[in-house]
Amino acid sequence: MAGKVFISGSLLDKEQAVVSVYDHGLLYGDGVFEGIRVYGGKVFLHEEHIQRLYESALAIRLEIPMTQAEMIKAVEETVAANGIADGYVRLVVTRGAGTLGLDIRRTSDPQVIIIADTITLYPPELYENGLELVTASTIRNHPSALNPRIKSLNYLNNILAKIEGTDQGKMEALMLNHKGEVAECTGDNIFIVKDGVLKTPPPDAGILEGITRNAVIRLADEGGITVRQAALVRHDVYIADECFLTGTAAEVIPVVAVDGRKIGDGKPGPTTKRLLELFRKLTRDE
Repeated sequence: MAGKVFISGSLLDKEQAVVSVYDHGLLYGDGVFEGIRVYGGKVFLHEEHIQRLYESALAIRLEIPMTQAEMIKAVEETVAANGIADGYVRLVVTRGAGTLGLDIRRTSDPQVIIIADTITLYPPELYENGLELVTASTIRNHPSALNPRIKSLNYLNNILAKIEGTDQGKMEALMLNHKGEVAECTGDNIFIVKDGVLKTPPPDAGILEGITRNAVIRLADEGGITVRQAALVRHDVYIADECFLTGTAAEVIPVVAVDGRKIGDGKPGPTTKRLLELFRKLTRDE
């Protein structure tokens, strides 16, 4: 059982791992985070996750009080301290404590929090039988208001869409952007397969450019599968031959129905199965 949490330079028992109630991460969702997988005791695509964390922080003018090399070392030490062989890291950087107001100049001491633990998102049978999705009425944040490429602590947009999905008995919900195009799901990126071509929304569709998403695109390229990043609408999903989601925790999970419409033959397709196999080989054989 994981029990040590890294907070700004120290590994503490999780009961002692606390931050100020005046921290703007708590008061205003002012901060950034990353979710990272651990396979066989090794942090997966570690440098890519850390780079994205620092890019998110740069975008919101949050100065992380550690170098990227120091952050990588801290994550590895936290994973080791908790004896995590196969698990998950939640890495959070908050703005720090301040006054009851929005002025970041009145904050100080940004907090770096690293939690290493086990995680279970989807039951194993869903990888065999596939997920069903519904489309949420909550649209993805407008990129000109809050760019979804910033992995911020404010996840209310995703949470409201997730509530819509769970209210209808589904574990995930599809989110559209302000133009009515397919963006992503509440916690995962989406892919479809049509006539042997793998398609996924581009970053400018208002998505978080997932680390797992990019890894799957590389695997597809290496495997001779044609990949196109292009704008999609729900009609493209409804008539797809296959559909699947990617995410740090989800990995590669098939989708067999959207809004009550069967995708393909209603079973995980061959391209999905192949990419799941390649991804598991990549992560388990490293």
